[in-house]
Amino acid sequence: METIKRALVSVSNKAGLVEFVTRLSQHSIEIISTGGTARTLREVGLEVRDVSDLTGFPEILGGRVKTLHPKVHGGLLAIRDDAEHQQQVQANGIQYIDMVVVNLYPFRETVAREEVTVEDAIENIDIGGPSMIRSAAKNFNDVVVVVDPSDYAAVADEIESSAGQVSQATRFRLARRAFETTSQYDAAISDFLEGSVALDPANDRLRVERATGLPARFTFLARKATDLRYGENPHQRAALYVTSNSGGGIAAAEKLQGKELSFNNLIDLDAAWSLVSEFPDTACAIIKHTNPCGAAIAADAREAFEKARATDPVSAFGGIIGFNRTVTEAAARAIGETFFEAIAAPDYAPEALEVLASKKNMRLMRVHPSPSRAAFYDLRVISDNGLLIQDRDHGVLDDANLRVVTERQPTDEEMRALRFGWIVAKHVKSNAIVYAREGQLIGVGAGQMSRVDSVKLGAMKAQLPLAGCVVASDAFFPFRDGLDEAARVGITAVIQPGGSVRDEEVIAAANEHKLAMVFTGMRHFKH
Repeated sequence: METIKRALVSVSNKAGLVEFVTRLSQHSIEIISTGGTARTLREVGLEVRDVSDLTGFPEILGGRVKTLHPKVHGGLLAIRDDAEHQQQVQANGIQYIDMVVVNLYPFRETVAREEVTVEDAIENIDIGGPSMIRSAAKNFNDVVVVVDPSDYAAVADEIESSAGQVSQATRFRLARRAFETTSQYDAAISDFLEGSVALDPANDRLRVERATGLPARFTFLARKATDLRYGENPHQRAALYVTSNSGGGIAAAEKLQGKELSFNNLIDLDAAWSLVSEFPDTACAIIKHTNPCGAAIAADAREAFEKARATDPVSAFGGIIGFNRTVTEAAARAIGETFFEAIAAPDYAPEALEVLASKKNMRLMRVHPSPSRAAFYDLRVISDNGLLIQDRDHGVLDDANLRVVTERQPTDEEMRALRFGWIVAKHVKSNAIVYAREGQLIGVGAGQMSRVDSVKLGAMKAQLPLAGCVVASDAFFPFRDGLDEAARVGITAVIQPGGSVRDEEVIAAANEHKLAMVFTGMRHFKH
């Protein structure tokens, strides 16, 4: 590998820039720069050569044209061990550029502003930056391309430890990241122009018009984080991919101990984390095959876990646990009494980690909340060329829409139990029926083809007394039979969306059984 002698530096995001360029300069690497980047470096006393000095041509058109020049791209694209390239470089007075440090105009940040105009957006489409990145990345054997400030330290370390050189493996890794960056950048531009720009017929000018629906064009780019042993079954290949904006949730969770995560582990961990994240109080959920077989809220993590496990101790065996609070030592000791595959929690007390260390195969995942719950969509592939896209179900109860439809009003305790059950039902596969008390799941009927069968299954699975429980249904009761069956086991109140053509029949049944029933006006199907 050739020693790095000359670097062209031009960045919009100046985080870490001065420190990085200082370390490059200490290895006698000549720094060429442009505009604001050059000013930033000179202000701290670093020696910088203007790109116009390299090209012999000034920056023009308000900075739109500064690096789009043969003496820049010739210096990037010339293959160092190609005799014909060497001859042309010498004949045209081109100097090799061995490193490019570039990040792009903040297009995404610009178009995210409410007051952005089409002119603002267009002006923030970078031209020279992507061109330099692509030239350098194409010629990665001879040019190092750095597009992400998070790579500065590692690149500087390698230069310092290798007498000014950068390995082939690092060059290739950085080139792949460079092409990923330009791909995402172009996709963002295309998506904005396709979905947020319209022609104003009044003046024949373009204006920003935010799409109220889903995007007209959907672009998805994710990086493989890790290969998995297999998918849902051993004959299926699988891997975990992470989008560039993943800042939290299971995909970005830190594994503190345990065996390799499987495809099914990740699905269930996500289900557990999604459920407990709904609650403001200390919550625990136990998941089997994406459905909760236990859920509870309580004063502390241990009590929440013990109440959740009591829902169905048999099904809990081998399950996935989710907490929305730090796992305490007391909770860890209670967990250790039963075999579990994995835990998702925001943190673990040091004493809890010591207790769980004896369960060497148990995966302990430290999960950070996602920056924005509405940042992405639910996706489902159908056949070979279809992609279904929907908003995530972040729907919550709106008191203004709650309607008591029976002669009897729910008590305060019943209402708290109904609210709890409604949240859990949202995370149960349809048709979903949840039996609950205040702060505790009692029984679950999940994924049945008829609602009355879900009612029967939930009662059959219950290990705790059903008398005095409430029932939450993810969708309306199409017939009174489901309500009659629930009343038979002693429930006292029901929460459901309403909206069936037989609502009056179901309400009459509730009144006959002296039940309280609340309509939400919101459905929570989960297929």
